Amino acid sequence: MNQNKKESVAGLSILSNSFLVFSKLAIGVAIGSVSVISEAIHSALDLLAALIAWFAVRNSNKPPDKEHKFGHGKIENVSGFVEAILIFIAAFWIIYEAVHRLIYPGDIENIGLGIGIMLVSSVVNLYVSGKLMQTALETDSIALKADAIHLRTDIYTSTGVMTALLIIWLMGSVFEGNHFHWLDPLCAIAVALFIMKAAYGLVKESFPDLLDSSLPEEEVRLIEETFPSFGEIMSFKSLKTRKSGNEKFIEVDLVFDDKISLKAAHRVTDEVIAKVRAKIPLSHVTIHMEPCIVPCPRSCSEKCVANRAKKT
Repeated sequence: MNQNKKESVAGLSILSNSFLVFSKLAIGVAIGSVSVISEAIHSALDLLAALIAWFAVRNSNKPPDKEHKFGHGKIENVSGFVEAILIFIAAFWIIYEAVHRLIYPGDIENIGLGIGIMLVSSVVNLYVSGKLMQTALETDSIALKADAIHLRTDIYTSTGVMTALLIIWLMGSVFEGNHFHWLDPLCAIAVALFIMKAAYGLVKESFPDLLDSSLPEEEVRLIEETFPSFGEIMSFKSLKTRKSGNEKFIEVDLVFDDKISLKAAHRVTDEVIAKVRAKIPLSHVTIHMEPCIVPCPRSCSEKCVANRAKKT
């Protein structure tokens, strides 16, 4: 059910962005507004992001195969990183074109069309980004979250462009001439800076998982709090965590009382895995069982139940 919902909302983003790209580009060229054209480029990036997100959510949940033993979850992280790089490139291009327009000003005609398409863009993206973010939070999908962030940025930039065009139109009605047309390329530069900020945030979120960074401290703490609730577990060590897409991988060594039977230790291990999975959804838990030895190795002495009892 979650997979169908993810694909459905990603498809909605593709349709809405396709409409906005062609509408903004046609109107931007027709009226000669570099800020509207920059918004068309922004929406084109959103369309690319939506296509990548759609591909990622379709393939990230594929089960493990011979070549990908840990599944395909990192497709979402790769997609987010690629989107960010493309966004940076486009932002620099927008700035270049805007500076050129500042140096060599041009006329803007039929400003009302530009204001209208920016208003439509803001309303459409407000709705679609809300659907994307809701689904992203429900399914822990970084690909959909990245797409939602792009569209939310588009809302702000579209509103800014609409405001700039409105000021140009109002001032043009009061003062004869193109005294305020510099607002158009200046607004395009602001759009580019907003895009770059969103891209930077996306890099920060997607790149760490590509390097197998640990899970957030809060989730690590929830995992560590699980072990002391089992009396047979004396300590734990070598806790390792990482994330791939929306799936989380946890490895840990559990130290048992050396008098416990293998059968009993195995039962406790199964219970620990079930409890960790209940706390950390979509997690894969791998546990290595070890007997308690004296004196305690430094690697597990701080977690040792016996040592804690002595200190208290």
